[in-house]
Amino acid sequence: MNVLMLHGINHNMFGKRDPAQYGTTTLDEINTSLHVLGAELGVQVQTFQTNSEQEMCERIHQGFTEQVDAVLINAGAWTHYSYGIRDALAILTCPVVELHMSNIHAREAFRHKSVFADIVKGQIAGFGADSYLLALRAGVNAAQAAKAAQP
Repeated sequence: MNVLMLHGINHNMFGKRDPAQYGTTTLDEINTSLHVLGAELGVQVQTFQTNSEQEMCERIHQGFTEQVDAVLINAGAWTHYSYGIRDALAILTCPVVELHMSNIHAREAFRHKSVFADIVKGQIAGFGADSYLLALRAGVNAAQAAKAAQP
């Protein structure tokens, strides 16, 4: 099984950016944790981070072509306004799990809406770096259920 983890805008600054909100864990540490859990679950985890919407859309398209089994996405601020990324995600035929380190529903009003909400399998928010591990488990479970349901 192949899972694609997409990290969005400003995530390369984890560990430095607003530690009160996002903690001190770096993106490299998050990716290492995902790879370790992936190995325990018997899945391959690919990670990708960009600050460019175009590159994010292209990587989603590549995931479609590669027929990844699940996609996890923390798009950061793009979650709230990027219809381009939303439309790229809608192309996917695998489960998509949206995740956030902070509880977006307990923050500024503009963060309460996700333009991805109606096309993702589910959302995980508010558990800090653990949100990534919860999302990986959820994505793997959803992909396994989807495969089991195929004729």
